[in-house]
This record gives sequence, structure tokens and C-alpha cells, in this order.
Amino acid sequence: MSTVGHVRVGARALLAGAGFRRLLLSRFAAQWGDGLFQAGLAGAVLFNPEREADPLAIAAGFTALLLPYSLVGPFAGALLDRWDRRRVLVVANLLRGLLVLVSALLVAVGSSALFVLALLVIGISRFVGSGLSASLPHVVAPRVLVEANALATTLGSVVTVTGAACAVGLRAVFGDGDVGSGTTTAVAVVGSVAAAVFAIRFPVGALGPDAVDEPRETVLAIARGLLDGARAAWRTPTVLAGFVALLAHRAAFGTALLLVVLLVRFEFDAGLAGLGQVAVVFGAGILLAGLTTARIVSALGARRTTRGALLLGAVVIVTLGLPLHQATTLVAAFGISFAGQVVKLCVDAAVQQDITDETRGRVFALYDTLFNVTQVVALALAALVVAPDGDSPGLILAAGVVYLLGALGYSLVSAERR
Repeated sequence: MSTVGHVRVGARALLAGAGFRRLLLSRFAAQWGDGLFQAGLAGAVLFNPEREADPLAIAAGFTALLLPYSLVGPFAGALLDRWDRRRVLVVANLLRGLLVLVSALLVAVGSSALFVLALLVIGISRFVGSGLSASLPHVVAPRVLVEANALATTLGSVVTVTGAACAVGLRAVFGDGDVGSGTTTAVAVVGSVAAAVFAIRFPVGALGPDAVDEPRETVLAIARGLLDGARAAWRTPTVLAGFVALLAHRAAFGTALLLVVLLVRFEFDAGLAGLGQVAVVFGAGILLAGLTTARIVSALGARRTTRGALLLGAVVIVTLGLPLHQATTLVAAFGISFAGQVVKLCVDAAVQQDITDETRGRVFALYDTLFNVTQVVALALAALVVAPDGDSPGLILAAGVVYLLGALGYSLVSAERR
């Protein structure tokens, strides 16, 4: 386990740093745009009277949101550890803004090719997210990484939910058909441009990498990206154990996500407003995790905190998910988001603190690649067996078992690699 202690200095002290504030604003702008774009896309696919949605179509939609970074992750990691991260953030955000506008046009004309552009937009978004995470240790001290992560991730998630809420409001103004959905989606370009503006204000080289530990040939460096990230993670016990924990959470979460969307869409007949309620409780769970994780880690340590969060996820999803009522489902969504965010904050801090700067981008790229693939696979498998209206108690029990296996695996890996 890491030898660097975790301390709490308070949000005011963290925000006093100009670099942290600037990175935070770039993150917020990007995440607001992501929330609006993804909610706009979800509305176009799931709640558009001009389109039909079944479990496989919904799973395909989530695949469009989750799979892209799994395809570009190996490339992204090598580039984040090779190129000036400040320049990467600027260029990637501007490119994403351009692709958002093209995607919005495809939505407006009812083209099924929108999924291809959505793959690229979300892929670039995840690339930007990894760049921001890899850059964080350059603007805060190692001893406050857990708290800085909690603040950035928590507020960022609230901003993402705000972006999604803006999409719901804009759909009410522009309409819920193809043209209205396309117009709503196009507004997300504002977030991309603002994120680039904030990022460009950093001096060249301020966000790393401080050193380049890669072959001179770019193609070879890219090809080695995943392998280098895997080796670095394998050699770092805190990170390897954290990967086991987060893999379990993402598998269980993917299953639960499909169930919740189907229940809201068909069983509860709550429409896009119901999905908005789910987004709000997800955001509330993330907010609570951000406010409490640093305190919990300080009191219990990262190992106990992570293991406890996984056990909490198992209990919540089974006890509150099985009744299959709207109220208990919303509470379960809150508990799952809280537990998952606690795990993520602990794993983020382990990567930022225990992985050297010259390989950190590749580890974060591996991180996103593995976990997005896991969630996509879980969604796809669940879509093959789920009831059309989401009434599938067996899948809820399976998700609970996955959480328990994750807690056991995390404990075993932590014990063996200490």
C-alpha cells in the first residue's frame, strides 16, 4: 500500500491554487457538454416518438456511449504520456466540438449513422477525461489527491447532471422529435469550446508529462500503450487490487443500468422525466461520496473503505432492487452510485499517487478501456436475457453476487500483493 498519507485541507485551500481552479473549470465545461450531449442522444434514441426502443436497442445506445474509449484507449494512453497534455486537451476539446455539431445534424435528419459519430464524440470525451486525471498531480500536492479527486469528481458529476437537466429543458423548448433532439444536442458544443479555452491558459508543459519513457517511433509507442499500462498496474498492488474492485462494480452497474432504464421506460411508464429522476439520484449519490470519502479513508484506510463500498453495493442492489417499485429503485440507484463513486475515488487516487508520471496516462487509458468494455459486455449479456419491461429479479441477484465476488477478489489481491 502507498506510504504517502492522506490529509484534508478543505475546499477553500484547494481552490486557492490557480492551476487547480483552471483544471477544474476545464473539467466542468467538458462534463457539462458531455451531460447535455449524452442526455440529448438518449432522448433521441429512447424517448423519441419517431423511433422505437427495445432492450437490444437500448444496449446498443449505451454501447455507443461507452465503447468508443475502449477502442482508442491504447492510443490515448501513449499520447498522453508522449505529448504535452495541455495541447492535447485543447485540440481534443475543439475536435469534439466539431463532431458534436455533425452528430447533431445526423440526429436532426434521422440518420442511423449518428451512432458512428457518437462513438467518436464520447471516445474523445473519455480521452479528455483521462488527460485531466493524469494532469491533476501537477496542480495539487500528493497528500491531498484523495480530497482533490473527491472535489473534482463530485462537482464534475453534479455539473454533468446539470448538463443532462439542461437537455431535458431544451427538449421541452425545441421538441422531442428528430429536429428538436438534434437542436438540443448541438448546444453541447458550448461545453467543448469553453473547456478548450480554459485549458489553453496553462503554460506549455505545465500539465506534464515531465519525462517521456517511450520509443521514439510514435506507432510503436501507441502499440505498446496497453501493455505498458498493464505492466505498471501489475507492479503496483494498490492499483491492481483497485482494478479488481472497479471491474466488479462496472459489471454490476452495467446490469443495473439496463434494468433501471427498462423499468423507467416500460414498467413505471415514467418517460424522460423518470430518467431525469434517476440521473438526479445518481448525482446525489456521487455528491455524498465526494463529501465523505476523504473522511472515510482517513478513518478506515483505502482497503477497508473499498471493500466496504463493494459490500454496500451488494446489499443495496438486492434489498432495494428486488421489490421492483419506483421508490425503492430510486433509493437503490442512489446507494449504488454512492458505493461505486467511493470505489472510483480510491482507485483514482491510487493511480495518481502510486504510478509514476511517465506511465500514468497509459494506466488511466487501460483503466477506462477495461472498465468500459466490462460495462458494455455486462449490458449486452443482460440485454439478451432481460424481460422486455425490466422485471428480471434473477439479474438483480446476479449483480449482487458480482459485488460480493469483487469484494472477495479485492481482499485476496490486496493480501497477496502486500
